[in-house]
Amino acid sequence: MSTETTATTASVSTHVLDTSIGRPAEGVPVTLSARSGPEAEWVVLGASSTGPDGRCADLPEPPEGTAQVRLVFRTEAYVAPDPRPATEARPAAPRESGGGGAFFPEVAVAFAVAAGEHYHVPLLLNPFGYSVYRGS
Repeated sequence: MSTETTATTASVSTHVLDTSIGRPAEGVPVTLSARSGPEAEWVVLGASSTGPDGRCADLPEPPEGTAQVRLVFRTEAYVAPDPRPATEARPAAPRESGGGGAFFPEVAVAFAVAAGEHYHVPLLLNPFGYSVYRGS
């Protein structure tokens, strides 16, 4: 993904932090979609997975005329209920769902964009909650 934008396009980046262990979340699949307005259909632009630093390095730029963007984080394979007490050390590697599934199997974040702007939207994730914000 390029951080350069033109007057007719926006750019989007993201990263995922696992707040239950205080580390980047590696291996979270992320899909980027866009649409020209609230009544338009979502168009998938591309997909990526978070790397060792929790970042997606290769999300495409939304096309000219994009008004809204959606990031879908497929979190189920990463965040699954951990049966150990919270006082025990938790693994730094993704946890398998083990058939129990995750409370939030995916997180979808839709937001408005303007041409010429860069949008960094981090996801702070734990097994039973998440938070997003517009970063820099």
